[in-house]
Amino acid sequence: MSEPSKRDIIVKTLEGKSSMKQDVYDNTLKVFQEFKSSLKDLAETLQEKIGDKDGRVGVEYLERGDFEAELKIAGDVLIFYMHTNVFKLDPEHGVSKSAYCTEDDFRRYCGTISVYNFLADSLKYSRVNDLGYMIARIFVNKEEHFFVEGKGQLGFLYEEFQGATFDTEVIIGLVESIILYTLEFDLLNPPFGEVQAVSVHEILEATKFMTLSTGKRIGYAFQSENDPVE
Repeated sequence: MSEPSKRDIIVKTLEGKSSMKQDVYDNTLKVFQEFKSSLKDLAETLQEKIGDKDGRVGVEYLERGDFEAELKIAGDVLIFYMHTNVFKLDPEHGVSKSAYCTEDDFRRYCGTISVYNFLADSLKYSRVNDLGYMIARIFVNKEEHFFVEGKGQLGFLYEEFQGATFDTEVIIGLVESIILYTLEFDLLNPPFGEVQAVSVHEILEATKFMTLSTGKRIGYAFQSENDPVE
């Protein structure tokens, strides 16, 4: 039997890996659309509950396109962002070494939905130097199974991959966990000694462009994304 030609190998790769990646993308987009629908419903429910008690505190959902959604919760904003590319998990990642992935290497290819936390005022006043932090990262594969990397309880509540699939209840539970972590993740002042000096340019521009950086952990060494922040 003759060796397959380069063209045969190309066709086989397109039929296998490329088709699989398209399945992953389609699954991730489907899940992201379900997230957006759940975010909208949850925002309306929370707003109804808090609106009558304190009109200064609000919850609002904002559609930001096919691959981005925003949930404003009082002084915080959560941005949910779906990456349009498919990535393969690092071979040293714990999930890659699981029996589920070693049985089928294609299960290591995932779409990602990242969740970032920003201060609402950072966006309201266009403070372009302000910082946001990744709170969670959601991975979805060709079988629509998922796992989550994240801060606090998010780092271990959703680490199962093989048997984990999304439905409305699971999505709402995950979003509520993200919200709870965000509300507990407070804005801290940096040490006094680290903010004594400010340039003339910064102070003159501060009221115009809000260029003095603000973030929940400015001035502090932020822990590794693999370490929970309590």
